[in-house]
Amino acid sequence: MSELPEPPALPVTFRPGHTRAILLTAGVVIFLTISGIAVLLEGLGPGERLSFVVTGALIFWVLAKLARVKVVADEQGVTVVNIAGKRRLDWAEILQVNLRPGDPWVFLNLSDGTSLPALGIQPGLAKQRAIADARALRALAEARSAARLGEDQG
Repeated sequence: MSELPEPPALPVTFRPGHTRAILLTAGVVIFLTISGIAVLLEGLGPGERLSFVVTGALIFWVLAKLARVKVVADEQGVTVVNIAGKRRLDWAEILQVNLRPGDPWVFLNLSDGTSLPALGIQPGLAKQRAIADARALRALAEARSAARLGEDQG
């Protein structure tokens, strides 16, 4: 395995900054555009105008859910916030942090034999940052693993 960087200070939050900015900006623009159309179109009743605004709000809500993804590491473990849910992991549960070429985001191999996608680290628009973040999370997981082994043996 390649040499890992010094783990970052805790707590640390990893999130796709560019993707988040684009999604939230697009959500606001879409909401304002659809709401503006509702106001400007003549011949629409109040219910129809409201349906335009609600549609714009729903689109914004979906894009905001996509933008909320993150990975938060602290002294006790890692919290993975994905699109539809949030999962708290103790450091002992994380066996490996993977970001292979072509992966859309980091995968965490867990002690129960499953793999958890961590969408908060994704190489889409900022590949080098995602690689650095994945290495930092890997360094944290390995440092915590080494500390656990020292405590168990001591």
